[in-house]
Amino acid sequence: MNESLIKHVTQKNLTYFIETYGCQMNAHESEKIAGVLENIGYTYTDGKNKADLIIFNTCCVREHAEARLYGNVGALREHKKNVAGAVIAVCGCMMQQQDAAKKLAVRFPFVDIVFGTNHIQQLEGMLSDVLLGGGRRVLRIDEDETVIEGLPALRNSLSSAYVNIIYGCNNFCTYCVVPFVRGRERSRRSADILSEINALCDQGITEVTLLGQNVNSYGKGTDIFFPELLNRIDEETGVKRLRFMTSHPKDLTDELIGCYGRIGCLCEHIHLPVQSGSDRILERMNRRYTKAHYLSLVERLRDRVPDIAVTTDIIVGFPGESDADFADTIDLVNSVKFDAAYTFAYSKRALTKAAGMPGQIDKQTKKERLKKLNSLVGACMLDNNKAYIGKEVEVLVENSSKRNENEISGRTRTAKTVNFEGSAHEIGWYVSVKIDKVKAHTLHGVRAGEE
Repeated sequence: MNESLIKHVTQKNLTYFIETYGCQMNAHESEKIAGVLENIGYTYTDGKNKADLIIFNTCCVREHAEARLYGNVGALREHKKNVAGAVIAVCGCMMQQQDAAKKLAVRFPFVDIVFGTNHIQQLEGMLSDVLLGGGRRVLRIDEDETVIEGLPALRNSLSSAYVNIIYGCNNFCTYCVVPFVRGRERSRRSADILSEINALCDQGITEVTLLGQNVNSYGKGTDIFFPELLNRIDEETGVKRLRFMTSHPKDLTDELIGCYGRIGCLCEHIHLPVQSGSDRILERMNRRYTKAHYLSLVERLRDRVPDIAVTTDIIVGFPGESDADFADTIDLVNSVKFDAAYTFAYSKRALTKAAGMPGQIDKQTKKERLKKLNSLVGACMLDNNKAYIGKEVEVLVENSSKRNENEISGRTRTAKTVNFEGSAHEIGWYVSVKIDKVKAHTLHGVRAGEE
């Protein structure tokens, strides 16, 4: 620890604010950044316009991400003038893109620190250079594949936590930039994962979500593979609920499917991105499975656990997608009846093969297809939720309801959001709730025994 830096930060009562874009991986990395900052002596503030340190943790998966970031960073030009000694930092996936860090540093000379996804452990040194040395740090973005253990994390929940088990991706789906910004797959040692989960349990965490671009690939180059890791977490930790995301259908093995219904802490929910229902488009996407194979996976999962919730990701308007291809996607959604779906209109990403493919779809067609898809997904969600009316479910309370100050909100083991009457002091508790009303995205209920 840099004692001079800690003294400087604590004496001046410096505050920080982190703005996070993107996936659960980014959210967890922001927790690690917050942990590093709190160890130095920074305190969190929810007022960005007052913060002494502002960090943007970026994502480059979606279209217009760069324009959005540039707009938000540019708006802080006056902040640097108004807050004495203010520090601006930009990190994350976008800064891993070739020349992105250099481009940002040139365009915004008032940005003090720029770093990529593999350099969180260097944040303390970078802050020391800026605050004590009056310098500026723009790290050379490399492909360092070292997995750094032991970074502190300031968790956003008292009962649930994310745990990374694998970094990077080897799949090279033609629309996806992740392998270029996150690097190749690197699995953590199982002993380190189990140690982290046990430490979380000691802190009162009861629900853990394992994270990775493709968790099913866990274990290559280590001592065990993913199904055995799930077994060991169940046997060697105190976790009450275990989840994981994201899974790739091509790597969903019979052994992994067999974990459902057998491993007690494993929740009855799987997020299984399909992306398209057209075999032709799946091949162009380099997904390496077919519509029939995906449907067979869902059938086998439901044979194991009939009430398992299946959620997914779907892209419409991929280059070359015809009306017939889109119809195949609609047919697949009608067949599976997903419990939820993250739906997207295809957008070009630099470095990816799809960006240069012929047959780019116009925006209006993508908009119309997305609207039709979302309407169907919503109808499926509502139909699935109707089956919960009259059922008693276990809810892990996560927060106060956003729409009713007298209600609290939490999730079932099948990842359904439930609202019911209660107070904030119950956050982190498990409560039995009987469902009496449903909407497409939420369930409502009363405490069991009070209906």
